[in-house]
Formats: sequence, structure tokens, C-alpha cells
Amino acid sequence: MGGQESLPLRRLKSFQPLGRLTDDQLVLLASRAERRTHGPGQRVMERGVRDGLDYFLISGAVELQSVDGRKSIIEAETDKALNPVARLQPRMYDVTAVKPCEFLVIEQEVLNQMLRAAPISQVEMDSSDHDEDQSEEHHLLMEFYSELRSNQVQLPSVPDVAWKVRRVVDRDDSSATEVASAVSADPAMAAKLVRSCNSPLYRGFSDVRNVREAVVRLGMRTTRQLVTVFAMREVFKTRRAALQKEMEQLWRHSREVAALCWVLADHATRIDPEEALLAGLLHDIGVVPVLVQAEHHVNLFADDRNLHHAIDELRADVGCAVLENWAFPKAFVEAVRHAEDWHHECRETAPQLVDVVIVAQLHSMIGSSQNEGLPAFDQVPAWRRLGELELNASRSLQLLSEARERVDEVQKLLSIR
Repeated sequence: MGGQESLPLRRLKSFQPLGRLTDDQLVLLASRAERRTHGPGQRVMERGVRDGLDYFLISGAVELQSVDGRKSIIEAETDKALNPVARLQPRMYDVTAVKPCEFLVIEQEVLNQMLRAAPISQVEMDSSDHDEDQSEEHHLLMEFYSELRSNQVQLPSVPDVAWKVRRVVDRDDSSATEVASAVSADPAMAAKLVRSCNSPLYRGFSDVRNVREAVVRLGMRTTRQLVTVFAMREVFKTRRAALQKEMEQLWRHSREVAALCWVLADHATRIDPEEALLAGLLHDIGVVPVLVQAEHHVNLFADDRNLHHAIDELRADVGCAVLENWAFPKAFVEAVRHAEDWHHECRETAPQLVDVVIVAQLHSMIGSSQNEGLPAFDQVPAWRRLGELELNASRSLQLLSEARERVDEVQKLLSIR
């Protein structure tokens, strides 16, 4: 520990998940940990870095800044400081000291080995009347979070065809023939693109007969967005039958929100409807890695409540990590982070992708089992921002009712096989 005074065991146990370790384990852990200090203004961590370390804030305060510019402060000895700072890997925040800081720095692999060896009897529960089954569930849930935190979780990758098409379209000198060639490398994708071009949403005076004609009619940007949309279906898959039901439900909800996003963007904003469609489809992408990882914890997630608790807690952070990994623009990352943040405020005056996703989410939940506790439309900043164009209180549900046929067309587009 570099000659510094050791932290008392009581202080070590105040951190999560160190409280699960025995006294002997904590003494060993402390001997293998490092104490680091940072002065005000010094960078502690950089976004995008994988260092395999957990930083526990002993004293001072730090500022976290995300890719979308959002900032937050963590002070030592507060609830926010009980867990490792910015724990997901790769790092999702730039972390800077705002006061003189001291950290206990631990290798994640060392901590995870000790957590696996920790006896269940050491689990600290909120109250002493929890039964043994709940202690087991708590233990497993902590292990699950530990895996997510230490990057043992496999983030999904964008299917090859979507990457190739995006790369070709993003080149300044690319032609429709080159884009068509990239799409045609995947025959199933080529067929979907032609079928979508002949659907009511994009149909011209005559049907297109091949991929190049489809690219010319749709345009480069729409082609790129649609290829990515169609490729996303492959991401919403799992090998375990019990979890496939959850994945299918997630895909249905994502499709519904995506369709509503398309219609809202088209009717009430100047945002590209295909971009809104893709943002809607991706708004819950963070749930996919959680479901995939849940395959390894069958006993834990036999209880749906545990699964949904994990999803609610992790969906935003993991979703942002996925989109950053895929090099998606900042607007998509922001839409994922705030998709269920009804009171989110934007700095810009014009409606943003995140506003469309929030309002689409609200509409999708009305009349469903999820509508309990939903705010009124006029209490939601995103809804008011869309209202600055064409949407108003009397028109909101009416608009989507009138546009039901359009929503159905978008749903059919997303169902093309």
C-alpha cells in the first residue's frame, strides 16, 4: 500500500461489493491494492479505455462527463461512492478530480476471484429476516453484476453487411453501383431491400427489379439506415428457449417504438424518419447483452423479478457501451441513455432524436400494463419540444390514431424476412 496507513476493515466493508468478503480476504485484498492520489483538475480515467481496474473513492470528489456532455459529481462517503467509480469497461466517462482525491485501486480480476470464493454467509443483506433463498439470489445477482462490470460480457457486434454498407456510403466518392454491390454480398439483405423499396412506404410509379434500382430510389443515406435496421433483427437472438421469449418481447416492443418514431419524426419534426426508425429500434439495445449473459445464470433468472431488476438497472449504461462500441453518432447514444427519462431536458431548441424516442415510448406504453405511473404528456419536456412544431395536446393521440395505417406499414417493413 506504498507505506500509507491501511484503511480500517470497517471502511473497506462500506464499499460494494467488498462487504461480501471475509476479514481475511479483505486483508489480502488490501495488500494487493494500490492507493492513488489526484489533485484538482487531474484526469483520473479516460472514456473508451479498458484498464481492468476498479477505483473506490476514499476521499475527495470527482466529475464524470459522458460522450453526450452530461456531467455528474461523486463525493466520497456518499451513496454514489459506495460502488467503484465509472465501473463499466471500456470506460464510459472521462473522470476528473474536482477536489484532492484518494482512491483504492484494485484489479478487477483479483476482486472477482475473491468474490467467487466468498462464502454466502458473508453476504450483507438489507435486513436480517431475509431467508436463505434470497441470500442465494443476492449472491448470484452480485456475481452477475461483477461479470458485467469486468467486461466478461460479450457486447453484440453489428452484422458484417451493415458495416460494409456504412463504410461505402460514408465515402465521398461512392456510387450507387458500389453500394448495391456491398448489399448484394448478403443475398437475404438484398432481397429485403428490394422488397422494402416496393412497399407502400417507398413505392414509386413502378416496382424496382434489382438492388441498384432500389439504392437509386431510396438514396444512399436511407439505404444505409435500412440495411442497419434489417441487420438488427439478428442481434435480438439468444440460444436459450426461456430467454428467447424475453428477446422476442423486446424485439416486438422495439419494433413498435421504432414505427412510432418514424411517424412522429415524419409528422412533427424535420428529423429524417429512417434515422428516427433506427433510434427507436436501438433504444433498448442494452437489454440484449443482459439477456445473453443471463443464459449463464439460469437459477437466478428463473424469477422474472430478478431479471427485470437487472435490466432496469443496467439497460442505459450497457446500451450506451454497445452504441459507442459500434461507433454510432452521439445523438443515438443520447437517445439510448434517456429513452425512459421522462423529465430529460435538451440544450438545443429544435427537437432531437432523443425527444422522438421518449414520446414514442410514452405512446407505446399508454394502454399497456406499463402505463402505471406514466406522467401526463404536458409534463414531459420532450413532448413539449415536439409541440413547438405541429404536435399539440389535442392532436397527439389523434395524430397517431390517424397514422395507424402508417405505423402498420412500418411494422410490416420491420417484419420483412
